[in-house]
Amino acid sequence: MVHHSGSIQSFKQQKGMNVSKSEIAKETPLKPSRRSLPCLAQSFAYSKSLSQSTSLFQSIESEPQVPTSVTSVSVDKAEQVNPEEDKEDSVLKCSFADLSDFCLALGKDKDYLDESEHANYDRSRLIKDFVPKDDSESKKRLSKNDMNYIASSGLLFKDGKKRIDYILVYRKSNIQFDKRNTFEKNLRAEGLMLEKEPAVANADIMFIKIHIPWDTLCKYAERLNIRMPFRKRSYYTDPRSKSTGSMHNYFRRLKKWMSQNPMVLDKSAFPDLEESDCYTGPFSRARIHHFIINNKDTFFSNATRSRIVYHMLQHTKYENGISKVGICKLINNGSYIAAFPPHEGAYKSSQPIKTHGPQNNRHLLYERWARWGMWYKHQPLDLIRLYFGEKIGLYFAWLGWYTGMLIPAALVGLCVFFYGIFTMNASQVSKEICKATEVFMCPLCEKNCSLQRLNESCIYAKVTYLFDNGGTVFFAIFMAIWATVFLEFWKRRRSTLTYTWDLIEWEEEEETLRPQFEAKYYKMERVNPISGKPEPHQPSSDKVSRLLVSISGIFFMISLVITAVFAVVVYRLVVMEQFASFKWNFIKQHWQFATSAAAVCINFVIIMVLNLAYEKIAYLLTNLEYPRTESEWENSFALKMFLFQFVNLNSSIFYIAFFLGRFVGHPGNYNKLFNRWRLEECHPSGCLIDLCLQMGVIMFLKQIWNNFMELGYPLIQNWWSRHKIRRGIQDASIPQWENDWNLQPMNIHGLMDEYLEMVLQFGFTTIFVAAFPLAPLLALLNNIIEIRLDAYKFVTQWRRPLPARATDIGIWYGILEGIGILAVITNAFVIAITSDYIPRFVYEYKYGPCAGHFEYGENCLKGYVNNSLSFFNLSELGLGKSGYCRYRDYRGPPWSSKPYEFTLQYWHILAARLAFIIVFEHLVFGIKSFIAYLIPDVPKNLYDRIRREKYLVQEMMYEAELEHLQQQRRKSGHPVHHEWP
Repeated sequence: MVHHSGSIQSFKQQKGMNVSKSEIAKETPLKPSRRSLPCLAQSFAYSKSLSQSTSLFQSIESEPQVPTSVTSVSVDKAEQVNPEEDKEDSVLKCSFADLSDFCLALGKDKDYLDESEHANYDRSRLIKDFVPKDDSESKKRLSKNDMNYIASSGLLFKDGKKRIDYILVYRKSNIQFDKRNTFEKNLRAEGLMLEKEPAVANADIMFIKIHIPWDTLCKYAERLNIRMPFRKRSYYTDPRSKSTGSMHNYFRRLKKWMSQNPMVLDKSAFPDLEESDCYTGPFSRARIHHFIINNKDTFFSNATRSRIVYHMLQHTKYENGISKVGICKLINNGSYIAAFPPHEGAYKSSQPIKTHGPQNNRHLLYERWARWGMWYKHQPLDLIRLYFGEKIGLYFAWLGWYTGMLIPAALVGLCVFFYGIFTMNASQVSKEICKATEVFMCPLCEKNCSLQRLNESCIYAKVTYLFDNGGTVFFAIFMAIWATVFLEFWKRRRSTLTYTWDLIEWEEEEETLRPQFEAKYYKMERVNPISGKPEPHQPSSDKVSRLLVSISGIFFMISLVITAVFAVVVYRLVVMEQFASFKWNFIKQHWQFATSAAAVCINFVIIMVLNLAYEKIAYLLTNLEYPRTESEWENSFALKMFLFQFVNLNSSIFYIAFFLGRFVGHPGNYNKLFNRWRLEECHPSGCLIDLCLQMGVIMFLKQIWNNFMELGYPLIQNWWSRHKIRRGIQDASIPQWENDWNLQPMNIHGLMDEYLEMVLQFGFTTIFVAAFPLAPLLALLNNIIEIRLDAYKFVTQWRRPLPARATDIGIWYGILEGIGILAVITNAFVIAITSDYIPRFVYEYKYGPCAGHFEYGENCLKGYVNNSLSFFNLSELGLGKSGYCRYRDYRGPPWSSKPYEFTLQYWHILAARLAFIIVFEHLVFGIKSFIAYLIPDVPKNLYDRIRREKYLVQEMMYEAELEHLQQQRRKSGHPVHHEWP
């Protein structure tokens, strides 16, 4: 660990020993790994880079920066700009070309390039075609020619040297120029360089290009504890390798096979991502000679530069006052209309990438990730993280992991489905229903329904068997265990990514307060225990009262959902009579199917309409709570949106699964809604077919709608923006930052909508999977499209989002765990109550031919259909008909001592259902807990590797200090010692 203060002697005392390089090389071997923010592949060996860097970093006196009257707000505290401090900060300067040229550049970096708003536009800096380069250097093209493609994309100031790190946009007609002027003056005082440029397509739009110089980068990288590479990772000889040679050979052959796998990306196409292992430590200007710096323009990645600039924008004042800070507030009050990091150039090229290489990382992402032709390839997660940041990289890593884990679930679900197909004709239940030509079912509606032969339900019985067969229980248990394995192994995958992306010791900085919170509670202050500064505080009584109002609003919206479901139920009761007497013979024969299909479509429309209302209500309730920070606001809003949409999507499914056909009564004594409409019964083959239809239609239509809104809507908007530009301007080249401005901004909720869509899909895949085993397959097919659709959207249709950092997926992991628990309960109830698994089981071992004994080859379900149907005397209906009709229930016949009362078999089945629910839940929860216990969150080898590297980092820093002091002694003519002086 690199510390920001402390002498070399104290460092020695902390170690308590001297370690040489040869001793380090003898340490226990460390498994090679890759770390992001890599030291470049062409990095020098440590000793060479150390000697070169120490010769370059000399003490250079720099002139003090800007007046002390300008205040600046940093992470730690608001402070006056101190010339002496700035002078000290600039003592160590970094140059990697010619030191004298760099010294001359230091003076120029202080200038503020404030162009007139009506300045002539320099078209020589606009986007130009990519210049082809020698194919023999394809592996190092991006790393060596980083500034070349930036220049060719027009992402430089007008001097052609300073790269653009951030863009601010405002309207010249906006009258809040005083705030802008103060804000920009303070940005210059903090060390940023600004250049104004009018828009080509709109005379009212002005762009401010921001460049962060090297010394400012170093200063804020140290303040923010940004970890940078300082030593090439060493590889050691394992003394145990002789005894494990066969295992190494096996893994070598496996790795060779993986390299030929068509799903694996070609590493030669990713020059920035080749194997280049480095140890990293918090950046420090005092120990800058420790770090591997070959080019100051590429040492800090674009994402890191953008993050540092955004931090400065968020902590710079625009007016006097504690709360008058940050670009977000200026955007909210209209001083600026946008702030974003620019894309690295065009995502398409007229030259093929195979022969001419990628223009930039955006072009590479499009060709190797966002194109639809790459749907079968693995995702370049390191490049995604490098371009979009860790937060978005983790989303795509999670989405890819979820999609990969869906493959075994989809295969098992498909096997269960095909098992039903292959054994459909051998099913005893289907055979008995199809042969029951003399069994008449009682009318299912009051007026227009007639007696129906049982064999007319033959097709429905066979279709029901596809989803309700011997594999249903196994698949439900499998999916419950699958959900646990998915989440547990995702934690391991996440820990590996956080290590690879150097996020193990990263801690999120203290968030700033939301402007609405500050404006509401500015009169009530208390000292922040983290920063030690007074800040607005929300009293507990006010917080509780607002939370109660918010919870009441949530329950009101849930009751609105239930009301909508009730309205659909009434619709089903009303129209089933109409469909039963419809003129079209097909609908008249299949009126129950027509009723269900029409109700599903209407329910889907209601769901989509209510979703729009829910979003506005969730906004209102979340703002009513006055969350303290943006993360608190996002978590509260995300939880409300999940609850609203989850209830909205699944309420009708819960009704069909657990209430449809359960409380209808019996012939001659049917229960009626409002004493008018007879409650709907299940089909003679059961209610499971209605549940499958409801899930399949909603899942399919919602995925199509989501995909259109995610890609189709931005495509239409961007097309219209380009159309307006072409109509207003002829033969004018548009710079990259203006092209970015014409793209759609990333959703204001960030990744919330993306996660919400996938989490709701996860619920569909697990909660009622016992009734619809094809749900994992549909989810898998959708996610294969979703990954490329989201990739295309991020790369081509959206402005480049801020490359934010994160170590996990946030509140969504807890929601996924909650869905996994709910899935166990609902699947237990679906199997026990909705399906006929328990009645068949009770009949097979209690009332069927095998009751009390079992003989091999005997059909234990023979007579089950006749046993599951009760008798009713038609003469009691008063319709002039005689004889008996049958209905699904376990009631006594008309000739029994207690006609139409529940039989003993009914109570046996009810007890078996309750027992099954209890046993199933305890068994599955026990297995889930045992699996979660067996799978550690962090792999053992990774845990050891992290501890090992912490130790080695300390040793290497010790060696680096020792070598640095020895070089200083050589220069001064003092004798060189191999120990500390």
